[in-house]
Amino acid sequence: MTDREPPKRRVPRPARPDRRPRADRGERLSHDPDRAPRSDRQDRADRLSHSDRDPRDRGPRPDHADRSGRTSRGDRADRDRDERQDRADRADQARADRAGRPDRGDRAVRVGRPARRSGTGGSAVRPPRRPGSARPGAGRRSARPPHGPKPLRLGSPRPRLRMISVAMTLVMLAFVVRLLQVQAVDAGEYSAKAEANRYLTRVVAADRGGITDRSGVALATSVDAYDITADPMMFTPDETKLPDAPAQAAALLAPILDQDTAELTRKLSTPETRYVVLARRQTPQVWNQIKDLRTTLGDKAGADRLAGDKDAVNILGGVFQEPTSKRVYPNGDLAAGLLGWVNADGKGGGGIEQQLDKRLAGRDGEVTYAQAGGRQVPTAGGTETPAVPGSDIELTIDRDIQWAAQNAIAEQVKKSKADRGYVIVQDTRTGEILAMANAPGFDPGDLSRAGSASLGNAALQDAFEPGSTAKVMSMAAVLEENAATPSTKVTVPNRLHRGDRLFQDDVDHPTWYLTLNGVLAKSSNIGTILATGQLGKTQPEANRVLHSYLRKFGIGSPTGLGFPGETPGILARPGKWSTSQQYTIPFGQGVSINAMQAASVYSTIANGGVRVEPTLVRGSRGPDDRFTPAPKPKETRVVSDRTARTLSRMLESVVDDEAGTGSKARIPGYRVAGKTGTANRVDPVSGKYRGYTSSFAGFAPVDKPRITVYCAIQNATKGSYFGGQICGPVHKEVMQFALKSLQVPPTGTAPARLPVTFTP
Repeated sequence: MTDREPPKRRVPRPARPDRRPRADRGERLSHDPDRAPRSDRQDRADRLSHSDRDPRDRGPRPDHADRSGRTSRGDRADRDRDERQDRADRADQARADRAGRPDRGDRAVRVGRPARRSGTGGSAVRPPRRPGSARPGAGRRSARPPHGPKPLRLGSPRPRLRMISVAMTLVMLAFVVRLLQVQAVDAGEYSAKAEANRYLTRVVAADRGGITDRSGVALATSVDAYDITADPMMFTPDETKLPDAPAQAAALLAPILDQDTAELTRKLSTPETRYVVLARRQTPQVWNQIKDLRTTLGDKAGADRLAGDKDAVNILGGVFQEPTSKRVYPNGDLAAGLLGWVNADGKGGGGIEQQLDKRLAGRDGEVTYAQAGGRQVPTAGGTETPAVPGSDIELTIDRDIQWAAQNAIAEQVKKSKADRGYVIVQDTRTGEILAMANAPGFDPGDLSRAGSASLGNAALQDAFEPGSTAKVMSMAAVLEENAATPSTKVTVPNRLHRGDRLFQDDVDHPTWYLTLNGVLAKSSNIGTILATGQLGKTQPEANRVLHSYLRKFGIGSPTGLGFPGETPGILARPGKWSTSQQYTIPFGQGVSINAMQAASVYSTIANGGVRVEPTLVRGSRGPDDRFTPAPKPKETRVVSDRTARTLSRMLESVVDDEAGTGSKARIPGYRVAGKTGTANRVDPVSGKYRGYTSSFAGFAPVDKPRITVYCAIQNATKGSYFGGQICGPVHKEVMQFALKSLQVPPTGTAPARLPVTFTP
């Protein structure tokens, strides 16, 4: 005991018989003796949480918080007083314990107040208050309004956590399902789409082979050019922020490309593709104009963006170029009908360009590269199949002789106001064609100015009745069948009645007394009918014999050139020859040929009676620069060498003899053999005879033939229309140039001068 005055004791209130003794205020949560002691802070928290509860019913008290969630001042004051009272009680108890705590063995309870629960042992029950007494502040709590706001109670977080967990699980499940679909189920499809959008494949055009003459002079070649392309995706409103970007770009490009603005707008307005060709095979100058304009617009757009205009774009940013080549013809219209042309797709459209397109074109390559924004990504890899250049084709044509032939026929067609004309020059020994000229011609490098009638190669594509130039085949059959000799006498009347027709020569004349050589020299139709009638005992038999020789000379069959659009001519079987045909065919009417077939007939005679298929190609030179010669042409014996030499001397009389019709084809110092022709012409439009086909065919030198020249002019309307008058001079000019160009010397021998007439 201390000498301090013991604290005053509060007289305990007797316990109510119907209730359990109240536990110590510090014992709120558990009466488990094994539970660890609680701290003052925990006790205080428990008391604060239970201070608003009525000690008799332990139920929830009305909530005194106002709408803002704060407790009223009266409630706070009550709690404060309760706390102070509790602290005072604990302090009193502590002083009492220090003043006279019983021994551990004898835990007697001090008189006046029940002992509080010890920190380690059981619990003591405070005696009940006296009847009528109350704790301070009890009356105030009982006087609170019964219907005040309920205290704020926080709900359990577990339901909300469960809901969030379920929602997140569903979201993750959706992501997982979509991921499985993209990476497993549809992986191939998406991969293909990605590759298609990322990688572009374009064709690398092979360099087209050139075409040269027999000396290696370029007749057709290729130069650097550009295909102007575009990426329509880069002209969409999303990319350019402009609603009419294709129209604006087309307006800038149309004058440079010389194309229609509407068509360019249509091409640029196809966003479903990433590649369109705006113009093919443009010159470097055209691309330089576009490039300069694109650079200028790009610089302006960059300056505008620096100035704050974020939507500024280069309207030509989606225009590009692809290197390619363009076909050019250095000599303009020279040999245009023979060479042909190359169309906009880079394929041969006619002539040799079309016939040998596969060899000339080579094999295109292919390059695949990654792109982004229309630009190639060099580091993203790719594949490339290199292009294989085409082969160079070497023709049998001699450029100089071709020029001479084309110039001569063009002038005569213009002078005679004819529909057209053609000249063929052939090497009699090899069958090689040295020139094939057409008039009018065209420039294969600029087809916009070419007329439809001038396109193509009329020398091979026109079928016409040859007229008297075909008489050489009739005479060859007569000589080969030993039906007559050059000196055989033939009496030629002014008119000859055969079948249902009355035949005559091109001029009225008294009865002529001609040799067989004279019949050919004076080009008598009546004399030819009489001579070929000796080929058989009957006219049908004679027809069959003549037909067989015409076929041997190549009439009615392709020439062997394989040229596009070539006509084989028209030769009916002898059994189908009409009454008039069996008499007109011997002098070149009622049968159709092309100019090449006519030239080949005379080359056959000049070559000793052996027909050599004409050729246009000497060989080709591949990418490895190795020259491969063309196959040797086919040779066919038509008549004997004796017959051929005899015919050569007879044809010389046509040119050399004063009575002959081909005197205008004479060349001083050279022996020239030839034959004129003037045939009624079938108009290709009406199908009726209108106008004439004028022609001249011959070779030189007679005793050692080297060159054959054939000339034909269709429907001359001014001046003479006789073959000897308008084609003879052309033959002379071309033949003379060819002999000098090939350095063929004169033979120096005298002409044969076979007799033309006889005295009855």
